[in-house]
Amino acid sequence: MDASQGRPGPLILFDSIPLRTPVREIYRRLGWRSGRTELPEERRREVDRVIREAESLIRLRGVARRIPVEGRDAGRTVLSGGRELASGKLSRLLERCPEVLLMAATAGSEIVAAASRETASGSATRGVVLDAAASEITDAALDWIAAYLNGTLLREGKRLLERRYSPGYGDLALESQRTLFELLDLSRIGVSLTDHNLLVPEKSVISVTGILPGAGDRP
Repeated sequence: MDASQGRPGPLILFDSIPLRTPVREIYRRLGWRSGRTELPEERRREVDRVIREAESLIRLRGVARRIPVEGRDAGRTVLSGGRELASGKLSRLLERCPEVLLMAATAGSEIVAAASRETASGSATRGVVLDAAASEITDAALDWIAAYLNGTLLREGKRLLERRYSPGYGDLALESQRTLFELLDLSRIGVSLTDHNLLVPEKSVISVTGILPGAGDRP
């Protein structure tokens, strides 16, 4: 898996991602916070039922890849092969990292279609809960992938940064999603990219983080 010798590492595919459903985070996304928001018991039971339904509709898949950093300046990071990510904030985040870890996860198309059907049929609340569950579970899948690969990195004396960046946030333009899509070959997990650089299915996320070097490595 080591990509520190100048060549990108191999694609690491995850055809299933076993994780605990982040129920608290789903409720938080819905605007309900423990101890601060009153939620009738009947309503809570209904939300929990919809979350369980979402679990049955989601098929989590993911992919990751280590890529060496060839260079950086104040406004960009140059990856192995000359691919560039234009972002001053990302460049500063990665300033001590000779490699990056690219990750992506998708919840699949079934949950997206179900949420759209519920909303279109007038069941807006069910649609909102399904949508929130899909978003939080997909984000949790990235956490799972990062934790899994961090275990491998620790055996090399390396570790991941705690923060990660996704295209469309901060100053990392959505257009960079195309570069990352190609480097991760996201068609392998059933994800495509529109002409406007949007991922399909909608509940799919790409993320970039840095790999801190071991004691014997040169940053």
